[in-house]
Amino acid sequence: MRLVTRLTVAALALVAATGLASAKDWKEIRVGTDATYPPFESVDSAGNFVGFDIDIMNAVCADIGAKCSYVNQDFDGIIPALLAGKFDVIDSSISITAEREKTIDFTNKYYNTPAAIIGSKDSDIKGATADDLSGKTIGVQSSTTHAAYAEKTFTKSQIKYYPSLDQAKLDLAAGRIDAINDDVVVLTDWLKTPDGTCCKLIATIKPVPEIHGIGAGFGIRKEDGDLKALLNKGIADIRANGTYTQIQDKYFTFDVYGD
Repeated sequence: MRLVTRLTVAALALVAATGLASAKDWKEIRVGTDATYPPFESVDSAGNFVGFDIDIMNAVCADIGAKCSYVNQDFDGIIPALLAGKFDVIDSSISITAEREKTIDFTNKYYNTPAAIIGSKDSDIKGATADDLSGKTIGVQSSTTHAAYAEKTFTKSQIKYYPSLDQAKLDLAAGRIDAINDDVVVLTDWLKTPDGTCCKLIATIKPVPEIHGIGAGFGIRKEDGDLKALLNKGIADIRANGTYTQIQDKYFTFDVYGD
């Protein structure tokens, strides 16, 4: 976590008081994403950032008249990178949680889907409780709400952490772990691929708001309230004018916005 010294706070206050601070116009927005998470964000064969999250952000940027550019960033370091100024917005299926809100701010949500457990086709795991997964090794992506949930819930299991979900998928397919805990959309999307034929959906997980949050939003620095307002306007506009539905229908056959 990036610390702010008293001297820095005092200096910022002085700048604001003397009128030297000026709001950005946000005509250009740098967006950070961990592009290893299809169908939400990934990189195609031509090197382009693609996916539901990318399309939503592009639509929002078009609505507010901003030019978006993307930076690929490991999820584990995505919040520190935002705070360090590497980019202006996190667009990476990042859940809005009280713990993260201690460090960064969020826009309104733009989707909300539940978590799930998958395992090998011949797995004897019957469900998603602590007892169901007792003695099993569960793969999770580091620094995610799924990792936090696994740590708290699957106390009878071994939790194995991965920098990216792709690495967990490889280990599950190879039999090196017994299950993966992650977003149901991401997991079922992989199960439909040739690499995912090894495995099956075992159970979905009832969301725990205190851990899973209230949905995915765009992450921004706390001081960028004007950017937050712009992005919230964009989200509301594309929800109202049908653009959101058009994008959603490109990827899903159900409503991912949630309650």
